[in-house]
Amino acid sequence: MRRSCSAEHPIVGRSDFEDTAGMFLRRKNKRSRGVSYSYWHLCETVRTARGPRQRVVASLGKLDEGQIDGLKGGWDDLPALLRGETPAVIAPATVALPGIEPTAPASSAAWTHADLRGLRVERSRDFGESYLALSLWHRLHLDELLAKLLPAGREAVAWSQVAALLTVARFCAQPSELGVAEHWYDTTALDDLLGVDTRLVNDARLYRALDQLGQHKDALCAHLMERYRQWFGVRFEFLLYDVTSTYFEGQAERNPQAQRGYSRDQRSDCKQVCIGLVCTPEGLPLSFEVFSGNRPDVTTVEHIVRSMEEKYGAAERIWVMDRGMVSAANLGFLRERKARYLVGTPKSWLWAHEAALLEKTDWQEVQAGLEVRLVAHPDGEPGERYVLCRSGARAEKERSMLRRQSERLTAELVKIDAWLQRSPQSDHETVGRRIGRHLGKYPTAAAIIRAEVRRDERGHAGGLQITSASDLGQTAHRQKGAYLLRTNCEETDPALLWRWYIQLTQAEAAFRTAKSDLGLRPVFHHKEDRVQAHILVCFLALALWRTLEQWMHAKALGACARQLVKQLAGIKSVDVVVPVQRPGVTTELRLRVVTTPEPATAQLLAHLGLHLPKGTREISNVVPKITL
Repeated sequence: MRRSCSAEHPIVGRSDFEDTAGMFLRRKNKRSRGVSYSYWHLCETVRTARGPRQRVVASLGKLDEGQIDGLKGGWDDLPALLRGETPAVIAPATVALPGIEPTAPASSAAWTHADLRGLRVERSRDFGESYLALSLWHRLHLDELLAKLLPAGREAVAWSQVAALLTVARFCAQPSELGVAEHWYDTTALDDLLGVDTRLVNDARLYRALDQLGQHKDALCAHLMERYRQWFGVRFEFLLYDVTSTYFEGQAERNPQAQRGYSRDQRSDCKQVCIGLVCTPEGLPLSFEVFSGNRPDVTTVEHIVRSMEEKYGAAERIWVMDRGMVSAANLGFLRERKARYLVGTPKSWLWAHEAALLEKTDWQEVQAGLEVRLVAHPDGEPGERYVLCRSGARAEKERSMLRRQSERLTAELVKIDAWLQRSPQSDHETVGRRIGRHLGKYPTAAAIIRAEVRRDERGHAGGLQITSASDLGQTAHRQKGAYLLRTNCEETDPALLWRWYIQLTQAEAAFRTAKSDLGLRPVFHHKEDRVQAHILVCFLALALWRTLEQWMHAKALGACARQLVKQLAGIKSVDVVVPVQRPGVTTELRLRVVTTPEPATAQLLAHLGLHLPKGTREISNVVPKITL
């Protein structure tokens, strides 16, 4: 039973590696010797065999609200707040009212009359998301780097500031620079945070900033690697590599890399480019390359390995890649460069290990329902090892998929059989084309189902003979749930090798974040260099996102940045307009203030060391942006 003295606030959702139904903050109230105390626990709901249970992940301790407020800086301390430095404590002060001489001591403050009946709130704008993204930008020291790479010239707005604007907008999932310039920038408090007036933000300036930023990709990637090492102590012994694609809106005729190919987005009707991403086992992005949309994944390995060695030096790194990258030439290339690899293998390689799959001994359980074992190289090649894996849950899932495909294919073949009985004189080509269309639609079921046309003595089709190859079906079922890993690492523990390989899911998670949360797709640019710069901005936004996840993990706050960003979206910047009166004149005082976050959000911000600007800022005038 939940005690009445506790308060719960949802914080983060399900993690990628935990079977949890959700995480939340729980406040505990304690009374001792007549004094009340409050402290907070980060809890999670775990699914167990006995039902859902709650457990404490971390104790956040007692956070004194007065102490938290005292560390907050005012609007003048924004640069220090964004860099994570401890701002000055706000001293009591009075607001300078128009026509009234301010006095230094608070005890002798000048007062004036205000008409509270005319008080109103105007210009509510988004503050939390942009503030968080810009804080990450400063803490990664990207502002200092770009200030050196893009020194200020005659432009009205520094290119480094526009680069920060582009990345923050992408972090907030804005799909296009045109939308940022026309309406999004006006809905945020970035004019206060960046110091860039809304009238200076237009699509032409954003496009030119892309051209400026795209020239410094290598320097940005190298800087991020060094910053990861300093902040999180990341080592670069393991490199995860995977390829995805993103599609274009329009024909993209001026971009030779825009081609039609295998689309991971199920948009084969659109041209696309392929993106190869290198990241750490923690999911922190290190580098990327853009390839033509019709380039096979297996042909990109040599290019990406050479590129990483040219930029960061040759080393005996361990490359982790999926089976789409595997070829004899690629593995030979890695061995020649004394590189280690751990790769998936094509399913056809499982045929050589059918007997090992059926054995019941020498299997090591690495988690519930998953077993691994080392098996010999079929050709006896020295220095290579194979890890055979079998998963009961995956086997059941793939058997269900095979069963569903078989039922659908059989239903289609039955329709063809009825059609042949009604039209026995159908020509052979039409019959074969119709059967082949369905066999191609269900390739897995086509491996165990045979369809043969019955013909009479005159050669006319009399129907369809549908059979299931039981022996082939049993072999296919044995393979379901099994996969094979190949490595030349010296490690002999199959469980550890499997854990190394499963980290490849971090690269896949990075792609999902870039596409779903950061708006990588679709691409609206058509020029090749502009597309490269667009993907670079998405890469920087992904670096901010994954850095936030690592930051939360280091603070024992889970690893779901999406929910934290969603909570901070409730923090707004508003203008409070107060009619004031001085002798003979009635005027208005406009004060800009950041709304107070909810208690749970405030506790999270304090635990992360993020402090919002406190107090008010007097605004003399607000000129709305005119869009023609």
